[in-house]
Amino acid sequence: MAQQDPNMKPGRLLSRPDFLAVQKGLRLRGPLFLLEAINRNEPSQAPRIGFTVTRKQGNSVERNRMRRRLREAVRVTVGVSFLPGHDYVVVARRDMLNAPFDRIGIALAARLAECHRKLADPKTRAADTARDLPNPNAPSESSKGAQE
Repeated sequence: MAQQDPNMKPGRLLSRPDFLAVQKGLRLRGPLFLLEAINRNEPSQAPRIGFTVTRKQGNSVERNRMRRRLREAVRVTVGVSFLPGHDYVVVARRDMLNAPFDRIGIALAARLAECHRKLADPKTRAADTARDLPNPNAPSESSKGAQE
């Protein structure tokens, strides 16, 4: 596992392809948020973090408040929990809105610790890789076109 650098400030995920790539990685669900993570295999690069709050979580004021609370929780835990060369996406849930702030930070630190433990475990990585492989029983794109 890569050494943590407390001075390495996390970058931000901004593009859709980056978010979609992280979606294929490890997912950890919790009551306040869903954490998705993937190892980019670039240990010299700073970690990157993206935030998502769907429209069903509330109006724009509530969604922006959830996003701000998440960003602050990440800022507080920076240098402790994020590994270089990894991408993270935090998908907020509705309970994030009214949760005490210290609970958000504790939950984030706990999810990150669990995430790093699972990313380091070869069995978990093999399961993640298997999830990305095509399903041989699924209909192919060419057979879908023939049915229409």
